[in-house]
Amino acid sequence: MSDAHEPFLRPVKKRWIPREMTTAPVLDPNLPAESIEPHFALLINPFYPKDANASFGKHVLTPTLALTSFAATTPAHWRIEYFDENLLHGRPPFRPMPLVVGITVHLTFARRAYELADWYRARGSRVILGGLHVLSCPDECAPHADALALGDGVQLWPRILWDIENGCLQPRYVATYENDYRDDPPPRRAILPRHSFLTTTSLIATRGCHNRCGFCYLATDGLRIPYRMRHPQQVVEEFKSDDQPYAVFIDNNLGSRRDYLDALCSALRPLNKIWSAAVTIDVTDDPSLIRNMARAGCTGVFVGFESLSDDNLAAAHKKTPKTSDYARRVRILHDHGVQVNGSFVLGFDHDRKDVFARTAEWIEENRLECATFHILTPYPATPLFRQMEAEGRLLHRNWTLYDTAHAVFQPRHMSPEELEEGYAWVYQRLFSHASIWRRRPHDWQAVPLYLAMSYLYKRSNRFWHLLIKHDLVNPVWKPLVEMTRWRHVRYRRQLAQEMYTVAPGQVVSAGV
Repeated sequence: MSDAHEPFLRPVKKRWIPREMTTAPVLDPNLPAESIEPHFALLINPFYPKDANASFGKHVLTPTLALTSFAATTPAHWRIEYFDENLLHGRPPFRPMPLVVGITVHLTFARRAYELADWYRARGSRVILGGLHVLSCPDECAPHADALALGDGVQLWPRILWDIENGCLQPRYVATYENDYRDDPPPRRAILPRHSFLTTTSLIATRGCHNRCGFCYLATDGLRIPYRMRHPQQVVEEFKSDDQPYAVFIDNNLGSRRDYLDALCSALRPLNKIWSAAVTIDVTDDPSLIRNMARAGCTGVFVGFESLSDDNLAAAHKKTPKTSDYARRVRILHDHGVQVNGSFVLGFDHDRKDVFARTAEWIEENRLECATFHILTPYPATPLFRQMEAEGRLLHRNWTLYDTAHAVFQPRHMSPEELEEGYAWVYQRLFSHASIWRRRPHDWQAVPLYLAMSYLYKRSNRFWHLLIKHDLVNPVWKPLVEMTRWRHVRYRRQLAQEMYTVAPGQVVSAGV
């Protein structure tokens, strides 16, 4: 039994992190304006500071799907480029100056998005801001943009470009998510730096979620995303066309409609590829569905357990089985060779200082291959934000620190400093040699690949820094991914014959 006071017995060791992963590239204010290239659009994913406690690898698993989806709707006579500042290639290009700059805005990098927007606008570019933070805080974003895209950018982007060409750009464009999702074109992945990501095949088959948790961004005021599904064959064709062995489904909850997930798995099975996805733990209500997922190539799932306290989950309005049943449900996934990346939120109102050691012990007892931790964060315009604001518990509105790695509110049963200390401790505990070994698979044949993946992903941030900086993420990871795919193809043949004796290897699950 872990000591509840262990996280606070000694200071948590500070982790190494290079300056270029905490500080954005400099934008020279004295640089003169370059000539503007007509019909040139630049799409930017802004820089955000990294957390030294977590793996740097989580930032380069897949590219942002939103920007490549917008790019797919760009008229043929436009030239379009994609630039992600988090790939450590310096500041975005400006020679020649793009006529249009599209920037996605999340609250943790809102400040950087505004810096980029102001810099490009001062030199003659038209700047379009979109993303969740624009929807939740449009008045804050408006002074930094020529136009705001509120809602589904796939619908708005071609209309905005047409208006720019015709000199009638509007300050705000609004679209809902009520359209038929099947009409959206596949993302334009040709614009991506393919060597920079573990896989460029980030897929989305569904939109929306049957939960509406008070702390989740899906509960943002004005954001209504009805559940929508693409035809399974559309997803299959997109997976095939990107020619990658591994895909990550970035759906909020791929298992919201089990009949759809079952049909999708049947369509994916002939590909002999592997994939991971985010699901809720109630997907295990039907073990036959888990079996179908495994036979279709699912090697891992990202599960938002959020808390081991039923009181916390009820207060957050999360529809979930009782936490006492979590362990049994994890075993169902493991019994079918599906690995589990558990997501846990720390700092709920029923959490006390024993939550860190208790959570770490449960993860080790149930051999979760990976775990992701988040400090409870009240996103603007969510029910949680309104509650914290009404109770006077918000500490500040420095959005950069609303990154789930900092305590930005006053917890009920501990100090903000203790919450941050416990968060750092639980990450270091789960990334330790001892914890990695305790969580090894029962099947000894799967242990070598599990250890290789665990050490590369969890304990190699210096190595990750080099891989990211030198565009080596995909070349280095691809042999391990291919080995995992090969083992899983062999495993699913045995699974089809009702044999459960060989567990496949591991690929980091979606959502980390």
